[in-house]
Amino acid sequence: MKHALIPLLLIAPPALADDTDPGGTLNPSEMTWESMLDRADRGETGMVLCASGYMITKKGEHAAARRLFERCAEAGYTGAMTWMSQLDNNGLGGDYDPDAAAGWDRRAAELGDPVGKFNHGLNLMRGHGTARDETLGRQFVDEAAAAGLAVAKRLQGAGYDLDEVTPDADNWKYAPVF
Repeated sequence: MKHALIPLLLIAPPALADDTDPGGTLNPSEMTWESMLDRADRGETGMVLCASGYMITKKGEHAAARRLFERCAEAGYTGAMTWMSQLDNNGLGGDYDPDAAAGWDRRAAELGDPVGKFNHGLNLMRGHGTARDETLGRQFVDEAAAAGLAVAKRLQGAGYDLDEVTPDADNWKYAPVF
């Protein structure tokens, strides 16, 4: 009789097993774009997670990168703020919004980010997305240059001629509106 129960016990566990795994997911996809976005959607941030937005936007998935960068920017990552500015300033993954772009650059500048300072300085010098103030704009460019930002030093060396750092294709965007 004892030997007759063994085959029944071998068959019973799969029939009684619960499909849920309380131990979590076995071999999770930790470094995929989707896993990064899922983590950001759950409220996570971190240097590696936030940096993955760069590759996501370079892949052309601008709306997805925007989701990730926005979460990271709100958590205080200045690099994500400058990326949000780039997305807003070019209408990538959302509407073209120079005011929002300038706001992201200003926030990054206020937190001491050299790229944020440079971009905020350019916005002020152009009056793009913010009130024009060339003197204050140059001050921010100078701070970025003092922090070692090569493009800011290049702009200083060109006598603050904005054509030095602006591709011809973008001139329409920065033309004064009368």
